[in-house]
Amino acid sequence: MTKLSDIKIAIVDDEPSIVTMLQMVLRREGFHQLYAASNYAEALDLAARVVPDIVLLDITLPDGSGLDLCSKFREYGNPHILFLTAKATDLDVLRGFAMGGDDYITKPFNPLEVTARIQARIRRLESDVSMPTPAKRPDPGVYRYGRFTVNEAEGALIVAGQPVSCPAQVFQLLLHFCKHPGIVFSKTQLYDKVWGINGQGDDSTVLVHIRRIRERIEVDPGNPKLLITVRGLGYKLVKESQA
Repeated sequence: MTKLSDIKIAIVDDEPSIVTMLQMVLRREGFHQLYAASNYAEALDLAARVVPDIVLLDITLPDGSGLDLCSKFREYGNPHILFLTAKATDLDVLRGFAMGGDDYITKPFNPLEVTARIQARIRRLESDVSMPTPAKRPDPGVYRYGRFTVNEAEGALIVAGQPVSCPAQVFQLLLHFCKHPGIVFSKTQLYDKVWGINGQGDDSTVLVHIRRIRERIEVDPGNPKLLITVRGLGYKLVKESQA
């Protein structure tokens, strides 16, 4: 089991009151390796020096954009990036996910919601690690769907023979579909199974992640044949031969 005290969390926000509040709540929940940056330059230094596991990232910083920081943090590792921002329009949310964010909470927020989402992420990772390997799979953790292949152990997505980059949360959602082909999942079920937050999320989160999967695995993302919508019910992954 992961020790909360071993998890490194970076808080990037230029509002001292928010940083102090989050540090206080996170420490009370058992997180001790907390690092703060109040601007873009400090965050760059923190990304290289600390290599955090989780990043709580404000979008609007005095000397740059938190959106641009996503790729900078991923140059040194693969942290779970959760945006904390006052930018709450649908376009802002879509941009956040498009730039590589894994989750999105708008200000003002309840700090307990932040800790709940962090803990849900940790539980999800532990569940994936501890899940027993099916006894009869010839390639454990490798899921082949004709046009694309997902390798769970390597965290790799191969499409038409070429490796394709895939943000962590997008990969986890695709992996969930790969493990349960042909099964329809509602948005609420996906929040519970993949995000671990009992369906308490913005509808746009699932929609954006579905779109990002389709952009990677479909020949024509606008006319999906693999990850399809079942009207009124949800989404399911089908084999190419069924499409």
